[in-house]
Amino acid sequence: MQSEPAPERLKVLYVEDDPACMLLVHRLLESEGFQVVTTSDGLSATEFAMYEKPNLILMDINIGGLDGYEVTTRLRSMSELDSTPIVAVTAATLDGDRERALAAGCNGYISKPIDVDTFPEQVREFLKGRSEEIGSAEERARHLVEHSRRLVTRLEEKVRELESANAELQRIDKMKSDFIVLAGHELRTPLTSIYGYTQMLLYSPDITGDPEEEGSPRSMLMRICDAVQRLNLVFDEIRNVSLIDANRLELAWETVMIEPLVHRAVDNLLDVGPARDLAFVYEGLEDLPMIEGDSQRVYHALWSIISNAIKYTPDGGHITISGRYIEDESMVHISIKDTGVGIPTEELERIFERFYVLEDTQLHHTSKTALKGGGLGLGLTVTRGIIEAHGGRVWAESEGYDEERLPGSTFHILLPLRRPDSLIQ
Repeated sequence: MQSEPAPERLKVLYVEDDPACMLLVHRLLESEGFQVVTTSDGLSATEFAMYEKPNLILMDINIGGLDGYEVTTRLRSMSELDSTPIVAVTAATLDGDRERALAAGCNGYISKPIDVDTFPEQVREFLKGRSEEIGSAEERARHLVEHSRRLVTRLEEKVRELESANAELQRIDKMKSDFIVLAGHELRTPLTSIYGYTQMLLYSPDITGDPEEEGSPRSMLMRICDAVQRLNLVFDEIRNVSLIDANRLELAWETVMIEPLVHRAVDNLLDVGPARDLAFVYEGLEDLPMIEGDSQRVYHALWSIISNAIKYTPDGGHITISGRYIEDESMVHISIKDTGVGIPTEELERIFERFYVLEDTQLHHTSKTALKGGGLGLGLTVTRGIIEAHGGRVWAESEGYDEERLPGSTFHILLPLRRPDSLIQ
């Protein structure tokens, strides 16, 4: 004869923050044939209930975060759980605790410490449909009003806590921004001196050796200059992010031509990095009208995106920098398209976040032009801040990341022809 399948065990969710109580109830109900799922806080209780779909929920009232009253009210608002029995299991014994639990939506109330002899049978009764009542309609209405007032009071307390925490975060963030700005000034002063004196030494005929001669005095001075310039770039990125976060990025408005800025950025990048076998194609840049903007800031944004394209395009690839004028919108559209490794589609927005880096940080190196050369992960953050400060927009497109297929990436920049009215002081 074919045996009948075993009946499915009824599932009980127990919300309890006391490990000893949790273990006792778990073992007791498991021994009675129930499947028991446990969680220790109110926030996860709603997630567990939605995912596990229990036949019954045992709710400790005095749990952390959201308390049992609030969790029960939340569960009763979910259509999938509005008919699931919820039983308060709590050590609270003040007058009105039972009524408050029932007003919140519980079907019953079991006080602690539980009676191990009768507890399993109590659970079965609630599973069969047992439901306790508060009493008269007037009493029920009174407890519902009290419960509603309590929820509003708790909400007000949480809002005040959040406002206080937010104010403290803003204060700390301002201190951080001010510190970065001050530190940048303090550090730039000695770096300027180092760079200036090093340049004077390089012009001196008494300094021997060739810049390309490894270990010669002139070669070592050149390395000092390169290191100082690199430090200046790092300070600029950190300072600019701080200014952008504080909405304090100042722009020196003037008439700007895009084409020479693009060529200067490409030339400077190729001059400072290792030789790369990359082809650059320029389309439509010479036809772009002049815009109003901060030429140094716009240059920095273009430099950053072109640097990014160079870093992630293997030798033999090409980078196309195009420009067109969108007359209907009075906008200039610049695109930088490469034939590189691409960007994961799920990361296309995150690449503009602070400290985001695509490469493995354990393989980090500081070159701005070497394949997969690293950085602080601030370049694109600063770029977005600069473009948005001009009233423009920047975004990226890619089919995904693939080091063999090389799908490439395209960065788009939109800049208004004229300074937006909202940016005129």
